[in-house]
Amino acid sequence: MKSYKLTVAPNGARLNKADHKMLPLTISEIVQTAKNCFKAGAHEIHLHIREKGGSHSINADIYREYIQAVKATVPTMTIQITTESAGIFKVSEQLECLDKLRPKAASIAIREMAREPELAQRAYAICAESNTKVQHILYTPDCVSQLVKWRKDKTVKSQQNDIIFVLGHYNPPVLATPDHLDIFLKAIEGHDYKWSACAFGKDEHACLLRALQLGGNVRIGFENNIQNLDGTYFINNAESVAGFIATAAENGFHPMKTDQ
Repeated sequence: MKSYKLTVAPNGARLNKADHKMLPLTISEIVQTAKNCFKAGAHEIHLHIREKGGSHSINADIYREYIQAVKATVPTMTIQITTESAGIFKVSEQLECLDKLRPKAASIAIREMAREPELAQRAYAICAESNTKVQHILYTPDCVSQLVKWRKDKTVKSQQNDIIFVLGHYNPPVLATPDHLDIFLKAIEGHDYKWSACAFGKDEHACLLRALQLGGNVRIGFENNIQNLDGTYFINNAESVAGFIATAAENGFHPMKTDQ
């Protein structure tokens, strides 16, 4: 069987308890979700944090609390923070988060960084200095073009070649389908990127299986989808993770172990 990296994204920046009562928001909920998803087979958690009122945050101090709590319970699970602006934060605030936190792994949206290229250059430099593993979020082929340009002029460092394709859209709502991968894969032809995919909507599992079949890794979870293909709701993130792992196994794939 072929192995793959599976990251769980359990909440995201926009959903709340009204969308799904088991959406984890608090530290204790995130810790329990991380524990359950790791047990189910997830290798990494893509971590979003919230302010006390429930709003999206990239506050470095809050991040530290969440990270410490997850590490204490699931010490071998990789933690990736997000710098997603969600239409709230400026590039300067995203840069501040990276500089203060110096995380082991972070996802950074190319199109958000492109709002202020000079600050983007500093953000990627900070990640290189602190050995932060960067995963570039790519929403469209235009994002790929910007990344290629930045790698060429050294804004993005040569080792920062981890990318994730976002299939479908949150706003305006566009549900992902497996063929959405095609345009991204064509855009990276001839480049040495290590790629993953995530997918909006109830075809999430089918999209991610297609990603495995084409040589990628996957990110799954309530950030992008809370429903089964038949429209019923997953009980929690761990159920979605376990269900996808079972489907992937039937097709010859198994999640890698932590030490891989």
